[in-house]
Amino acid sequence: MEPVPEDWRRALAVVAHPDDLEYGGSTAVAKWTGQGKTVVEVLATRGEAGIDSMEPEEVRRVRSAEQVEAARRVGVETVEFLDLPDGQLEYGLPLRRAITAAIRWHRPEVVISMNFRETFPGGEFNMADHRALGLAAMDAVRDAANRWVFRDLDLEPWPGVRFALFGGSPQAGHYVDVTGHLQAGVDSLTAHRVYFDNLGADFDPDAFLTGLAEPTGRAVGVTHAIPFELIEA
Repeated sequence: MEPVPEDWRRALAVVAHPDDLEYGGSTAVAKWTGQGKTVVEVLATRGEAGIDSMEPEEVRRVRSAEQVEAARRVGVETVEFLDLPDGQLEYGLPLRRAITAAIRWHRPEVVISMNFRETFPGGEFNMADHRALGLAAMDAVRDAANRWVFRDLDLEPWPGVRFALFGGSPQAGHYVDVTGHLQAGVDSLTAHRVYFDNLGADFDPDAFLTGLAEPTGRAVGVTHAIPFELIEA
């Protein structure tokens, strides 16, 4: 595995649901904001379909607040929601257009997103929202650079994205050394307290992130590392 380049200043994290970024990605974000980099988070949905025992409108409110707090714990000040329907994201022009608008507005050098492959590293099937969002995010990087695509946005094109990073990918070939930042990532994941309390399973954020970061770190010769799939723009 190769280290993710860190000679940049601005990143845009685009994921489908509250908590998606916190399964490793926000640990890397904690390192980057600690370096003085700016990271903005954009979520396609508010995760309203994620808790079976609660009404969707209440879940929207709770999970949105949990995401803002999770972001705050890793130094992210700006969290935006596209308010698309949870569980019903579709790959296509509307989703690409929405992400393109975010890229042109925030003008990042790096886009951080989520696994768009069919499976996770352990072989579990990846959900439809994740696959649609991750693929649309990669395509939106190119869309954002082309002034003749989505001209109705009335935003200047942005060709400045150097690469995109996808967390949770079975094809990860890069890593971020997060030694010294793992606890911030755990704190960020723990912010989704109501969500985890209602899953009906005993989920340990510390054990999950340690179980990801320690083996990856050993493989690359550091204490803790988070794996990513890197695709150049």
